[in-house]
Amino acid sequence: MKQTLICNGTIVNEGKSYRGSILINGSKIERIYSLKDKLPEADTIIDAEGKLVIPGVIDDQVHFREPGNTHKGSIATESAAAVLGGVTSYMDMPNNTPAAITIEAIEAKNSIAKSASYANFSFYLGATNDNIEEIKKANPQETCGVKVFMGSSTGNMLVDNEETLNNIFKESKLLIATHCESEPIIKQNLKEAKEKYGEVEIPFSEHCNIRSREACIESSKHAISLAQKYNSRLHILHISTEEETLLIEEASKISPKITAEACVRYMLLDSSMYNKMGSKMKCNPAIKEKRDREAIIKAVKNGVIKVVATDHAPHTLDEKQNNYLNAPSGLPLVQHSLQIMLEMAKEGVFSIEEVVDRMAHSPAINFKVSLRGFIREGYFADIVIVDPNKKDSLTTTNPAYHCKWSPFEGKVFNNSIVHTFVNGIQVVALGQLTGKKAGTKLLFNYGV
Repeated sequence: MKQTLICNGTIVNEGKSYRGSILINGSKIERIYSLKDKLPEADTIIDAEGKLVIPGVIDDQVHFREPGNTHKGSIATESAAAVLGGVTSYMDMPNNTPAAITIEAIEAKNSIAKSASYANFSFYLGATNDNIEEIKKANPQETCGVKVFMGSSTGNMLVDNEETLNNIFKESKLLIATHCESEPIIKQNLKEAKEKYGEVEIPFSEHCNIRSREACIESSKHAISLAQKYNSRLHILHISTEEETLLIEEASKISPKITAEACVRYMLLDSSMYNKMGSKMKCNPAIKEKRDREAIIKAVKNGVIKVVATDHAPHTLDEKQNNYLNAPSGLPLVQHSLQIMLEMAKEGVFSIEEVVDRMAHSPAINFKVSLRGFIREGYFADIVIVDPNKKDSLTTTNPAYHCKWSPFEGKVFNNSIVHTFVNGIQVVALGQLTGKKAGTKLLFNYGV
């Protein structure tokens, strides 16, 4: 098997940063060396002097749009963007066309990814009001979770039948990942906005009032109550309000099986930016106030929320340039999430060790991902090398996303992703794709 030696880098792993080297043998990490150890020969040697060597990012929420909407993105294009940004594993959402609401549909996506994906992959099974038997059949060692839209979003997969929700929380062997927004509250807010502004003139700044904090809080309370009732494994996605961070803090004290995710956009943007960014920051749940942004950062910092992801959701610029009602919700983010978090570390918001924990270690623990998320001997060699002092403006103005735009156009990051390894194979070298697609299906340690 081919051996690669990454030498003299600053390894950031499990709360520590230290100078060392890593020997990759085939797909696995064979040995980790300290500075005093004698280094072996290898087929390829990469000098990581002055660079950070970290485990690859695991993004637990992306929308890569395939099948059905490949004009927005595909497994190939968006996984390419992922590895260019240091994301080596992803979990893709089911609101495709057709929706991934059967085991057969999941297997069809696995088949596409097997040949097309640069990064490791897993696909959520989507819940509907009538597919509980499919959910019960799903293998938790091969499926990252069941996605429940408790509020409708892109794809119209709303689960609003109370009996169905109870059955899902009672019967699912899979982690239950929820999109929490109350549909009745949103509908009433939208009705009032139309009456006030008309259907064409609703400003984008109204988005956080239409998809309001009350809608999020009520729905998250409902999900938590169901999880507590049935002792379910609940993971609330894309927390967007201060109040929800407090709900998670209290719920997790009662049940550690209740967790949550924060997306980078809610730690970077707030409602004061709608007038400038318009549709380019329209997403669901809506980006809300500065106090919510600060509370989410605090919750991530304190470990109340331990998983940081993107909810990467590309749309074409033509689609996004419509008026409020017709511009779809979602932002392309997967190429830039690690850079954003490292930028926040440079500003003193997080430590680099916290960034690695929230983006690699904790997602692996949260989803029980097998042999990934850490730099450990015997683990798969999903490794990213970052130059913390090399500025990058190219990826924001010319991103790899199929949609070819970024909400950060013109922004200069103070760090660059230099090399990315997936299963020991170098898929990014000096910031460019090598052309090698090394992704494999993620496995999970449920019941093991």
